[in-house]
Amino acid sequence: MGRLTFGLNLTLDGCIDHREGVADDETHAFFTGLMDAAGAMLWGRVTYEMMESHWPAVARGEQAAPAAMREWAVKLEGKPKYVVSSTRKDFAWAHSHHLGGDLRTGVQRLKDATPAGVLLGSGQLAAALDRLDLIDEYRFLVHPRIAGHGPTLYQGGLPGTRRLERVSVQALRNGAVALHYRRARG
Repeated sequence: MGRLTFGLNLTLDGCIDHREGVADDETHAFFTGLMDAAGAMLWGRVTYEMMESHWPAVARGEQAAPAAMREWAVKLEGKPKYVVSSTRKDFAWAHSHHLGGDLRTGVQRLKDATPAGVLLGSGQLAAALDRLDLIDEYRFLVHPRIAGHGPTLYQGGLPGTRRLERVSVQALRNGAVALHYRRARG
């Protein structure tokens, strides 16, 4: 069974608005490494549609992008992508699949079928999956910014505190800090 890893950019004050992070080669290389290690991507519909509106054109070379961003886009194009949605079932982007029905059952089946693990990149979906106790690891890239607005990480709350064990901390040259934590079980 693979792990479900929640990976996301956030600011020091917990803002997860994708426009607030440092979008440079180093940041994209970090997330490309996370994606390379995972067997599949998992998103909610809103995140999927945001990604779908931009990255396929970059992968095809129709939109100018630095080398690290193009590498991310090309690799993302070939990666299996699973989308949780109650309103949309058809996804035209290459290797995209609908994950419907019971959330706990569907995500657990995906984890069981993906030995290399699943990389989750949606804030609202992560909160729902954390409430179901399905997230195994957290890979946050904390950017040296205070946004002063939302959306924020877990703004809807959780039923209880999550105890974590630090796996690693890495400072990036751009000022961001990569944090890797694993759920403390038992």
